[in-house]
Amino acid sequence: MDPFQCCLACLEREPPALFEAALWIAVEHDPALQPAVLLRELGDLQQQVAVALPNLPSAELAQPLLRRLSELDFRAVDCSPPPPQAALLHQVLQHRRGQPLSLALIALELARRLDIPLQGVNFPGYFLLRVPGADHLLDPCGGRRLYPRDCRELLARYPGSASELSASHLLSCDARSMLQRLSRNLRELHNLAEDYLAALKDADRVLQLGAPMVADHLARAELYQRLECPSGERYDLQRALLLCDDPAQRMLLSERLRQLTDTPALH
Repeated sequence: MDPFQCCLACLEREPPALFEAALWIAVEHDPALQPAVLLRELGDLQQQVAVALPNLPSAELAQPLLRRLSELDFRAVDCSPPPPQAALLHQVLQHRRGQPLSLALIALELARRLDIPLQGVNFPGYFLLRVPGADHLLDPCGGRRLYPRDCRELLARYPGSASELSASHLLSCDARSMLQRLSRNLRELHNLAEDYLAALKDADRVLQLGAPMVADHLARAELYQRLECPSGERYDLQRALLLCDDPAQRMLLSERLRQLTDTPALH
């Protein structure tokens, strides 16, 4: 099986092997990576975390776990824009710097191994964690508790996110949704790094992991344009047009398709 097929096979397990699936995504960008080796090495980190956890019920250990990871120097990457390595799990494990989602994936795997209840939350602009039944969320970068007021402030920090906090922002998400978000992150970071072929791998994976969205097709169309592949660009523009329900955007897409069709191919 190729790396993406291995990723899908991990998702089909019960429960899904989320962390291993994310490692197979990293293999697409680093073929020398061996997920089985990293899974074994994660046991060392598990021991370092476990020995420092307080003697509390498992439902109260999620925040201490996150604080322990912070003590071990797992932190948010401090450069803007971050490099693609901030979303590739093997690089995050090595350098201990990553985006909130990549740090959350490590925390979720450790929590699973230590029988600590913890779930991912697809919050707009910033991935969060929650303990089932708790009245707050947790920041994967250090474990700070976030209540509704904190979530509203966090939402306001990210342009383009919904202006009002809603219950849908606070829902737990499944493994496939997390990997789709990870793939979107990688697509954006590779694009910013001008590694368009790597970004195209991520763009393909985004569309394979979940229901297609207009923005995802447009993002891949932009990559095809940069790679001078008009047939791919045309396909994604057509798919975006079919999915789009905004009249103004539909008009712009139709015009862009017309211009693309009228442009003679170079041979």
